[in-house]
Amino acid sequence: MSGPDPVTGHYARGGIAQTLLAAVRAELPEGETLGVAHLAPVDEFHIGGIEATRRFVPMLGLQEGMQVLDIGSGIGGTARFISQETGAQVTGIDLTPEFVAAAADLSAATGSGGRTRFVCAGALDLPFGDAGFDGAVTLHVAMNIADKAALYREAARVLRPGAVLGIYDVLAGPGAGAFVFPVPWAASRETSWLATPETTRSLLDAAGFAIVHEEDRHAPAMASLARMAARSGPQRPGLHLLIGEGYAERIAGLAANLAAHRCAPWEFVCVRR
Repeated sequence: MSGPDPVTGHYARGGIAQTLLAAVRAELPEGETLGVAHLAPVDEFHIGGIEATRRFVPMLGLQEGMQVLDIGSGIGGTARFISQETGAQVTGIDLTPEFVAAAADLSAATGSGGRTRFVCAGALDLPFGDAGFDGAVTLHVAMNIADKAALYREAARVLRPGAVLGIYDVLAGPGAGAFVFPVPWAASRETSWLATPETTRSLLDAAGFAIVHEEDRHAPAMASLARMAARSGPQRPGLHLLIGEGYAERIAGLAANLAAHRCAPWEFVCVRR
């Protein structure tokens, strides 16, 4: 029997929803009802946070009544944002049981439970039939997946022809020098697999996707880390509550790699052929 999945082990921790809700509610003005927007400092687990999500989601053309899949949905921040902003029904899948449970609890706490659902599953073996979704997103997920060809083939399988796939992931850059660990998605290179932009384009094409937009978001990523440092504090709601022990070292590793151009977040908007 194989041991625990190292990627799941990297992210897993108990009491996620309770910890985050307590921190957010402590800053909620008296009499104000908790909503999706209040969770933005703690549930958008990708470079740029809610600002990146607000920029990216409108590019996808998602609409009310669509069935949308969030591949690697984490604790559900992007799924809740998409559902609230577009009216789509969003299904999130994630490999980490603690994230799936927290996503459901946070959706219930914000009144989003009827528009989002979360399933514990792997991105390489999606538990859905063919052509059942009108759109899909995956944000900061492929860095933890070695077999990216299988990832994109599975995404293509569950999307109907003409459906959109939005990708916002960290890709390998041209910078020299050894990659610095830890980073937010990995403690060591054993669970970090960064593809180049060229490889990503080739894999998407082979899986049946046409790329209609792509952009290197290196400069905005550097700016977002500076903003994060300026507004963070141990008592404030933020990603330090989700990442837990080693937060400062992981963010420092990410900052060092970004500064040396060893990696950068990229956007891709693709259409299923």
